[in-house]
Amino acid sequence: MDPVIVTAIVSLVLVFLSVPLGVSIGFGVLAGLWAGDMPFILFTQRLFNTFDSFPIMAIPFFLLSAEIMSQGTLADKLLNFCRAMCGHIRGGLAHISIITSLFYGALCGSAAAAVAAVGGMMIPAMEKDHYPPAFSTALNCASGCLANIIPPSIAFILYGSFGGVSVSDMFIAGVIPGIVVALSLMVAAAIIIARKGYGRLLPRATAREKWEAARRALPSLGVPVIVLGGIYGGLVTPTEAGVLAVFYSLLVEGLSGSLNRTVCRRVLVKTLNTLGMFFLILVMANALGTFMLYLNIQESIITAMRDMTTNPYIFMLIMIAFLLFIGTFLEATAIILILSPLLVPLVVSYGINPVHFGIVMICCTCIGLLTPPMGTNLFVGSSITGLSVITLSRAILPFVGAMILAALLIAYVPWFSLALL
Repeated sequence: MDPVIVTAIVSLVLVFLSVPLGVSIGFGVLAGLWAGDMPFILFTQRLFNTFDSFPIMAIPFFLLSAEIMSQGTLADKLLNFCRAMCGHIRGGLAHISIITSLFYGALCGSAAAAVAAVGGMMIPAMEKDHYPPAFSTALNCASGCLANIIPPSIAFILYGSFGGVSVSDMFIAGVIPGIVVALSLMVAAAIIIARKGYGRLLPRATAREKWEAARRALPSLGVPVIVLGGIYGGLVTPTEAGVLAVFYSLLVEGLSGSLNRTVCRRVLVKTLNTLGMFFLILVMANALGTFMLYLNIQESIITAMRDMTTNPYIFMLIMIAFLLFIGTFLEATAIILILSPLLVPLVVSYGINPVHFGIVMICCTCIGLLTPPMGTNLFVGSSITGLSVITLSRAILPFVGAMILAALLIAYVPWFSLALL
């Protein structure tokens, strides 16, 4: 039997048996190597070579800095700042959730972490303000995706590392698209609120209250300034920026008195647990990508796509549809790790900038975080509120539509991704 078919069957069967994704992919690759009579050293080499990458070293540092800030006071200060700025606008808390997720995403780089941190604060606050639980949870699940699109995003590091694209360029290119997606979510929320009459107006903050909220939130904004400013200025690499983010978050939270021995222990344990699960998927997906490259699958894909169309605009539409479809079944990290080495040569053959395509690809995989059966963000939101995933799947549809429109806009207007490069 064909090794690719064997790998697919074994991996899918194990996934449907609820075996962890990383383990399922690993056993699938081993079965494919056995079926194709290929050297097993190919698998063991990938286990080592995955970590022999300087950009990949940035991931533990960004996860650690995010966990430090989530256990501290920076997220609360961001929330108070956003509330002071736009709490008096109709649907203000909804917009505050999106803006806070945007800023928090620039601190943590993880969609699930953003939903858990911001949603844990905002969903109860929105329910007290007469927003239906399904709407408030769906909104926070959708806005959590901004953490994968706005830099410093772990998804950018993975795409750049495995697709052979500059991670620094990905960070810089993600700024404007992240804002575009945030605005699309705000427009969708505003339309729903206007039609349904959700929420109530908060009192307008005085100039003094706004100034005080901004002053308190200023340290929270230091992380994106350090990361993006250092990278854009050519002063640090993304990995070095991750180290600076850890030191900065330790300094700020330490001075605020929010860190003690118990909190530090909890931060380290949670970070190591997350890294363990994350790197298992990363290593196995990298092994799968190498297995497919060994079989020259990328050339077959290029040939098939060239036979289908030579028009780059039609090609981009096909890619978006494909990524949206596969995102319903595979976790975003696995998609990026498996497909980026295969798709980047194809994209270049169509004359499309690989940085631009990377932004589009990550936007599409973020939508997969909102669509069952995978729908990672939906499960996080469900764990916060106790609502069923089916209920959230219905409530999330307007925001999924808004993100699809934003992805199409970013795909067909490359300026959004390339203007700052």
